[in-house]
Amino acid sequence: MQTSTINKTAKVPKLEKAQTNGAPKKRLEILKTYKIYIGGKFPRTESGRYYIAENGDKEKLANVCLSSRKDFREAVVAARSAFGDWGSRAAFNRGQILYRIAEMLEGRKAQFIDELIKQDTTKEEAENEVLLSIDRLIYYAGWCDKFQQLYSSVNPVASSHFNFSTPEPTGVVSIIAPQASSLLGLVSVIAPVIAGGNTCIVLASFTKPLCAVTFAEVLNSSDVPGGVVNILTGKVAELASYFADHMDVNALVFCENDADTQKMMQEKASLNIKRVVLYNKINWLTENGQSPYFIMDTQEIKTTWHPIENIGGAKAGY
Repeated sequence: MQTSTINKTAKVPKLEKAQTNGAPKKRLEILKTYKIYIGGKFPRTESGRYYIAENGDKEKLANVCLSSRKDFREAVVAARSAFGDWGSRAAFNRGQILYRIAEMLEGRKAQFIDELIKQDTTKEEAENEVLLSIDRLIYYAGWCDKFQQLYSSVNPVASSHFNFSTPEPTGVVSIIAPQASSLLGLVSVIAPVIAGGNTCIVLASFTKPLCAVTFAEVLNSSDVPGGVVNILTGKVAELASYFADHMDVNALVFCENDADTQKMMQEKASLNIKRVVLYNKINWLTENGQSPYFIMDTQEIKTTWHPIENIGGAKAGY
């Protein structure tokens, strides 16, 4: 029987740094590719286009998908498919899921702070923005099963009926998020829309896209059904008209102070009478950046008539 021996004296070759004229060669950094988020999955844009996000110092941060019209159409299909389940869920369950999003965001604070700092935010501002984003999710989680009581009513009518008015989700909402905000503005426009039972397609900030795609990863691990929130990255000028004129979108939220784009969107939205909500004067860092009225901006009021019996022609009195 033969046995093998190991030469313990053999030297393992050491990895040496590549040298260029006596100086270590600088390593080429591999930039992360931030994908889009459609139907609970992370596809690349169908067009194959991308851009390189940079900060104010022209430092290259990441490869980011440049979404196309087809990406938006696919996101609308996913949102419509998810609406039946999400809109009919118990409001308390939606509140649980929004709270879960906040929990997951809390656990990844360091990553979001780091991404905000890379995108020209100071450390103090980044920490404040992440904490406000978490608190904002908790705020809307609490409103999920309460705003209906606040905005519903029993209406006096002259006939023998009970007449009730109550808010219901409008359906699929397209959102162009605040372009100057990477995380807080995004969270502030998504949370009230889904808290009310709607589904949405969101176009994130073009210049500060990192937190948006990372937030999609948080959503993906937070019990949010696929298709409830769909996040695209790309140019507002290229995609705004599609967000406004798609016939299977029920409401549009626009957060930029661009009069020409606002006019174009209102004109195109009139094709299927979709609601246009403008958030162009809101400071998301203040208390004005959160309100149950934001939930109502994408709700419809349903009125129900229920017949009742007049017993024996009874009148008031004894």
